[in-house]
Amino acid sequence: MAPTLDGSGRIFVSEQEGRILAIPGDINSAATNAETVLDIRDRVSTAGNEEGFLGFAFHPDFANNGRLFVYYSAANPRRSVISEINFEPGGAGDPTTERIVMQVNQPQWNHNGGMLIFGPDGYLYISLGDGGGSGDPQGNGQNPGTILGSILRIDVDAPGVAYGIPPDNPFADGQTVNGVTPAPEIWAYGLRNPWRLAFDPVTGDLWAGDVGQNRVEEVDLIVKGGNYGWNIKEGPDCYQPSSGCESRAQTPLIEPVASYTHSSGCSVTGGYVYRGSRLPSLYGAYIYADYCSGMVWALRHEDGEVTEQ
Repeated sequence: MAPTLDGSGRIFVSEQEGRILAIPGDINSAATNAETVLDIRDRVSTAGNEEGFLGFAFHPDFANNGRLFVYYSAANPRRSVISEINFEPGGAGDPTTERIVMQVNQPQWNHNGGMLIFGPDGYLYISLGDGGGSGDPQGNGQNPGTILGSILRIDVDAPGVAYGIPPDNPFADGQTVNGVTPAPEIWAYGLRNPWRLAFDPVTGDLWAGDVGQNRVEEVDLIVKGGNYGWNIKEGPDCYQPSSGCESRAQTPLIEPVASYTHSSGCSVTGGYVYRGSRLPSLYGAYIYADYCSGMVWALRHEDGEVTEQ
């Protein structure tokens, strides 16, 4: 769900099957007036329950250029698709204008990630899961040679190409990491299934909720070139092996800002840093939730540590 950037006041909501609906005005009073403004069900696959229409993002200059970016699952072969569709500001999208930006083959139906978000730097950030299967059987999380298990950062305004590589990406210069040449699109890696991302509009910090395996869910602050530990660790705990796992790490591992066990839920959904005015007590707090339990938390993070949860 996201507000438009065209001044119309509409709120856009995507449905897993492949539609975007526009709700005029206040979502609490006008949901019954929703209209379909994009329908790409003919190309979206929902064969697995973690597949489908996963996310969308408006270009920062959407009011002038009408560029909408979408993220969805497709079949034959199974893959994630990031594409651009022309959208008339104040109107609707035209599926026939679709331009493919990136396609990523997916070994399994789960752990697709699914977030598209433009950063304050104007670049497009994309979350990708580890390719699925229990425990990251292909070792993608700790292999920066693949873009699976990573958060990407690309330039969709680069002329003459599907996308460009920002020159300050951590691996843009082609240096190797432990004998592997990382994909230049990678901004951070070592993630299992970063389902939702959000930028703090005040500080510019990038937050992510990374869905755990069997025991621990985690919240991360994403930094340039960071390795977030999967599948060496699950949250702050050793995963493989179950003790002394740090010896496997080829680069320093970044610990989560917060975590919780499956006694409180089973799938973290990353949220947003609240910077509104209606609820002053929550100003500056990162608000997130769990898909299974319905629990909602708010945390404050200052000077590298959680000061309130």
